[in-house]
Amino acid sequence: MLFVQALVMLFVYDILTTFRSFKTLHSTVKGWKVTEKLLARDDVNRVCAAVNYACVWYPKRALCLQRCFVTTYLLRKQGVCAQMVLGAQKLPFKAHAWVEVNGRAINERSDVQAIYGVWERC
Repeated sequence: MLFVQALVMLFVYDILTTFRSFKTLHSTVKGWKVTEKLLARDDVNRVCAAVNYACVWYPKRALCLQRCFVTTYLLRKQGVCAQMVLGAQKLPFKAHAWVEVNGRAINERSDVQAIYGVWERC
């Protein structure tokens, strides 16, 4: 079920960003509440796996902001207090988005917290 929700949310992101501004996207994520429910030990891993599989089947390449949008939504829906983080490095300039749970970056291949300075957490 998480896979289907992730796939749907990838489409929702594309629709939202086609017709709305980044400000709307940002406000949407800030407004999501964490669902009150008992957490399973593997909720974070299950959500990350579902998003990864959904990105494989999605008809276009999902970039970091889209993946974070979906991951944050699903984690909060599962009762996990997740934050979408936006950051950048100065030289060479690169921007990136990732998701943190309890201050730890999840579903990332590198130590993004050491590479990128944080602009915003939502």
